[in-house]
Amino acid sequence: MNTPYLKRLALAAATSLFLALPAAAAPAAATIEALATASLSAPPAARPYDERNWLQRFYAPRGYAPAWSGHSAKLALALLDGAEAHGLSPAEYRSDALRAQLDDGDAGEPRFDAALTRAMLHYLADLRVGRVTSEFHTTLPDPRLHSFDPVVQLRAALDGGGLAAAVAAAQPAFPFYARVKDALAHYRALAATGQHSALPLPATLRAGDPYAGAAQLRERLVLLGDLPPGSAATGDGAYTPALAEGVRHFQLRHGLEADGVLGKETMAALNVPLSRRVRQLELTLERLRWLPALGPGRVIAVNLPAYRLWALDIGATGAQAAPLEMRVIVGESVKTPTPLFIGQMRYLEFNPYWNVPSSIALGELLPKLMRDRDYLARNEMELVGAGLATPATTVTDASLAALRAGKLRVRQRPGPKNALGAVKFAMPNPMNIYLHSTSQRELFARNRRDLSHGCIRVEKPLELAHFVLGDQPEWTFDSVAAAMAPGPMRKVNLSAPIPVVLFYATAMVDRDGSVLFTRDIYRRDVALEQALHTHQG
Repeated sequence: MNTPYLKRLALAAATSLFLALPAAAAPAAATIEALATASLSAPPAARPYDERNWLQRFYAPRGYAPAWSGHSAKLALALLDGAEAHGLSPAEYRSDALRAQLDDGDAGEPRFDAALTRAMLHYLADLRVGRVTSEFHTTLPDPRLHSFDPVVQLRAALDGGGLAAAVAAAQPAFPFYARVKDALAHYRALAATGQHSALPLPATLRAGDPYAGAAQLRERLVLLGDLPPGSAATGDGAYTPALAEGVRHFQLRHGLEADGVLGKETMAALNVPLSRRVRQLELTLERLRWLPALGPGRVIAVNLPAYRLWALDIGATGAQAAPLEMRVIVGESVKTPTPLFIGQMRYLEFNPYWNVPSSIALGELLPKLMRDRDYLARNEMELVGAGLATPATTVTDASLAALRAGKLRVRQRPGPKNALGAVKFAMPNPMNIYLHSTSQRELFARNRRDLSHGCIRVEKPLELAHFVLGDQPEWTFDSVAAAMAPGPMRKVNLSAPIPVVLFYATAMVDRDGSVLFTRDIYRRDVALEQALHTHQG
């Protein structure tokens, strides 16, 4: 059976019903019912949801009568025009064509009615779950549309006159979404000024060096908010300390070494077109739509390319609403990128053992042990396994063979040399990814921090441990610090699991409102652009 041929045949049949069925051939209800029936046999669209029965489910309870009046249709079209604020395109919902039909007096005409219904249903679904299949949900039906059924939402909105409320309810409630949406509007306005011509490319500049493009650089930094509008104008053609301070602020927001030196990498970032920054923010909104509905309650979110962690209590007010923010170290981009997933933190281990993954033991430790039989003892490591009555630090040919065969494994004892540091935050998963502290704290000073084997090292383990144990009164800052002091391993279960979201966004807004742009370290922006192009094509 030629499945692609049958799909094309079904699509042609559905299209012919939409385009060729004359309005006078049947009452409006019969025409709408025919359109809904045709949708059932159409091939699935390139979206993360199957909408083929939506028209039938929407119109059947109302006897397939038209749903839209002139007033409600105008309101719906105004809402569709607002899709751009969410990084979506009104053209995807045919808002211009629908408005032209409405202006021609087609309100109440069955094809217009069904087309507007379909557009609004798609818009609500796209706001809720995104336009392409996410890294977090790969199968249909998408579970997120169980709790937010666009058909039910639109029907209730029309009955109660709450179309705008339905659109507001569809967009993610995750706190970052509103901030990024505001940043998108701001950067669109900046891009519209046209004040972003390429800056002159100098050799590396330090404060005090002459620079012919100093005045233009000042304008750029003021435009982007890295220098205050009232900062003194530069008229002497010099790279002044004030300009260097503005560049340092710019570097901090763009994941660059914040040294105030105007070098090749910083100049390249300054010359990125603002239209590209707008696109990065649009991609972030799409990715935030992929996340499940979270809260109220505590959640930990890690943005991998930004090397940032936020711990926040969704729904909290006052001082408790301020998120805890810190730098992190993530998986190395080429060999061991950290996967995207949503886990559940369930327990902590103070002074943990590091059970070395077999890939590291065989790929990195085994060659070292073959050259240096004292390596385990010097690094507080030991061999364990069913063939050993007690852990061993002595390496023999037989133990190396057992390690190679998977009969023994390596672990590192708690202590100052332990790779996990003083605390491990466990969220059981098949990939064995978790959060932990580290004995190599100097690495947090680097601007590029994709340095791990996949797990996530956190800058402020004491504060994070206090956050996740915050609903257990006995765990004060002092008691957490005491548990992290050198001593035996101690496991502490959380009173309730805490969601941990590992996501990817090369544009984000921090807790102070600064817009952050990062490198696309895992090349995921490229993949998302391709997926969206396929969707739109």
